[in-house]
Order: sequence, then structure tokens, then C-alpha cells
Amino acid sequence: MSAGQGGAAFPEGNAVIWCEGAFRTTYGKTAHGLVRRSRRYRVLSVVDSSCAGRDAGELLDRRPSGIPVHADLAEAVRESRERGLPATHLVIGLAPDGGRLSQRDRRAVLRAIELGLHVDSGLHDFLGEDPDIAARAALRGVRLRDVRRTPPRGELHAFTGRIEQVRALKVAVLGTDSAVGKRTTAWTLVDALEASGRKARLIGTGQTAWLQGAEHGIILDSLINDFVAGEIEQAIWRAWSETGAEVLVLEGQGSLMNPAYPGGFELLAAGRPEAVILQHAPARRDYDGFPGYPIQPLERQIQAV
Repeated sequence: MSAGQGGAAFPEGNAVIWCEGAFRTTYGKTAHGLVRRSRRYRVLSVVDSSCAGRDAGELLDRRPSGIPVHADLAEAVRESRERGLPATHLVIGLAPDGGRLSQRDRRAVLRAIELGLHVDSGLHDFLGEDPDIAARAALRGVRLRDVRRTPPRGELHAFTGRIEQVRALKVAVLGTDSAVGKRTTAWTLVDALEASGRKARLIGTGQTAWLQGAEHGIILDSLINDFVAGEIEQAIWRAWSETGAEVLVLEGQGSLMNPAYPGGFELLAAGRPEAVILQHAPARRDYDGFPGYPIQPLERQIQAV
């Protein structure tokens, strides 16, 4: 991915997570992931005026994290300086349908640039392609990173079949819907395997895993379709050949039968996992964000896998 991650020393800096109006919804799932873990940043706070004054971990998992929620960006930056940990980054923690940058959020990006913060975004609207944002960032000497920007086509990989060389156990964490906890479960499994003495690695497939500091992976939903299988194979092969991992855990995307985000087929076909964990939210009746589109019965989804 062109955002770059190889050789970076972690943490890269002190981050404020922008999640205005969404932290208590599934549209804040990128912020949720960063509150739960991030090697890439030291996460200082979250900005969401709808739940300001609360602890982000308490809101998310009923466990205090020491990460406060602030009402606005200026307050978050001011508080970080008072703590002796001045903010260096604004990270967009929103994951709206379509991955678009709203005018409200665009204003927040411009304000962050004025405050001298680097800005990292996993949205489909690229900050670097906005002339005003790019010009102001250059003037202030701050960096913009668009995590979903794909590598140049000449650097993309087609499927070759060398996935068969990989001797690690491959486990795919798929789900029956989007925003159902697949990435969190994948990290939890990696942690448990490492705690038991097994060498395990996560194969990230979305922007949040990259923002958390995953060493190997792709951004599946922004790749050109012809190269998805090859990039999955390349990420898995590299993780195995470079680390000697015994277990590779593949983070799922969307779900096989989701009408809007039908992710997962390529992970099965190209990743060729030996096991699948299927994550399900039993109380959820409709696909997330699409009322009136009922989730297919669990038995049918298992059959599809």
C-alpha cells in the first residue's frame, strides 16, 4: 500500500482520533479499533461531541482505557499539550457507508492542518487529491496519508499459485455481516496464539488494521479486482517467508452474502485457509446500515462458506 509502513518505528506519534457523532455507532469502528489497540500511534483521545467527557474504553467495552472523549479538536490538542504529550497526528476514525469525507469532516481536517497535525485517513476520498487540503498541508509542512490509495499498477501482483508453498496454518476470520467484530477477533486469536508460544501474524485486509500497525496485509476493498487474489497471496506468502510464522490469521471483510459488502470469497479462494472462524451477531436481524435487508440464516451462511 502506498501509505508506507515498512521499517517504521512505532509509535510514530501521538494521535487524536476524529469520530464526530459516530463513536457510539458502527460507523465509528475504525476509532473503536484504535482505542482497543494501536502500535502505530500513542492514542491520546477521541473527538466526538455527542459523548464528550466520557472514557472511550468505558463506552466501548465497559473497561476504562484512560483515553478521554473530547467535544472538539482544539480542546483535544490543548489537553494533550497540558499532559506533556502534544498531539502530532489526527487520524480519521470514521467508517461511513461508501467511505466518503463529509464537509464537516473536511473542515476538521483543515483545522488539524492549521494546528500543525499530520493527518491519516482510511476513507475513499483522498485528502491528497483535494487541492485546498493539499496546498495547506504543504504550506504548514505536515503530511497527508491516504491509507486506501492503492500501489501503482506496475507493483500489483497477479495470482501465481505460490500460496501452496506456505507451510503455516491459515485461519480466516469471516463474518455474517460487516462491522461484526472480525478484526477484533483476529487480533485476539493472534494474541492468544503468541501467549501460548506459537508464532502468529495477522494478515490485515482493511485500513483499520494498517492504522493499528499490522505488518502484513492489503486494503482489499480499494484494489482493482483483477489483482485482489494476487495481492492476498503475496501478503500471505511474504508474512510466512519473512517471519516464519506458524499460524497466519486472515482478517475478513464484509460477509459472503452481504448485498453491499460481499467480501470473503477472495480470501477463501486465494488465501486457501485450512480453517474458518465465522463471526455472528445473534441479535442482529438486518444487515448493518441496510434495514429491510435481513441477514440470511446462519445455517445458510455456513453452507456458503
